[in-house]
Amino acid sequence: MTIHWGMIGTGDVTELKSGPAFSKIDGSVLHAVANRTPEKAKDYARRHCIARYYPDPMDVIRDPEVDVVYVATPPDVHSDYALACIEAGKPVYLEKPMARTFAECQLINDAASKAGVKVWVAYYRRSLEYFLKVKELIGEGTLGRIKDLRMEQLFPARHEDLAPGKHPWRVIPEISGGGYFHDMGCHALDIVFDIFGDPQKVEGMSQNLGKLYEADDTVDAIISLPGDVALKANWSFVAREGKDRVEILGKNGNLSFSIFSFEPIRLSLSSEEKSYDFERPAHIQQDHIQSIVDELHGRGLCPSTGENAATTSLVMDHLCS
Repeated sequence: MTIHWGMIGTGDVTELKSGPAFSKIDGSVLHAVANRTPEKAKDYARRHCIARYYPDPMDVIRDPEVDVVYVATPPDVHSDYALACIEAGKPVYLEKPMARTFAECQLINDAASKAGVKVWVAYYRRSLEYFLKVKELIGEGTLGRIKDLRMEQLFPARHEDLAPGKHPWRVIPEISGGGYFHDMGCHALDIVFDIFGDPQKVEGMSQNLGKLYEADDTVDAIISLPGDVALKANWSFVAREGKDRVEILGKNGNLSFSIFSFEPIRLSLSSEEKSYDFERPAHIQQDHIQSIVDELHGRGLCPSTGENAATTSLVMDHLCS
């Protein structure tokens, strides 16, 4: 049986990261797309050889041949489309973050639970070989007892951030839920929770240091994880220089890796140094989408669910309150 996907939204994320992958997986095809601007829907369908296109996103959900819907819109409408999919009895795959707030995530999860409908979220690092290797190295216990976990995610301001009145939706809180932290920091939090377990205590704060836009641009956090592991993290989106590094300090050595840049994973022990290189996939969501297709075919599970995605949103709410 072939899984027929419907996609709402045709933005940048769908051009390479996700869109082409749906039809490159056995037993899967991207069947219909929608954009509120009809010309964009038509153009996307033409360029990507998709059978149907709609100007009304609800028509994707109503299409009787669509089995599962991918919502690739800004977060402000995630809950609306997710609830419509659930009401129609169709599983839904949401771009990250799952929604603007934990409350919206819970609304989706409660409806899905009552209806018995699956919800997945695009925290695709959980399915990437790079991060599976990090998880494997930690699980082997080579580092010994983990003493500390440090993360720095530093990014200079973008050109578009400097243009008042033309800011991207990602820094407009009523659309995105916050700023770049909600758009990018969520990936870092989610993969740490996947590797180490759900957070037990969250402390921290957010600030708007650059004053370039309404959203906060700097976040500091101390998060208690299972096994007495403390994550000490800093995010800045107005930094002078970029930095993307996670360092795990263990009794027997250290392990370092990146969240976005695919720098080699480096394992440093008293007796040896090892480096693990991985190429960035052409379609970075493909392995994750594969896990959804496998689950729909009854031969596996997608690791990113509405429930664990809501945990990440709860932590972001706490840090940015």
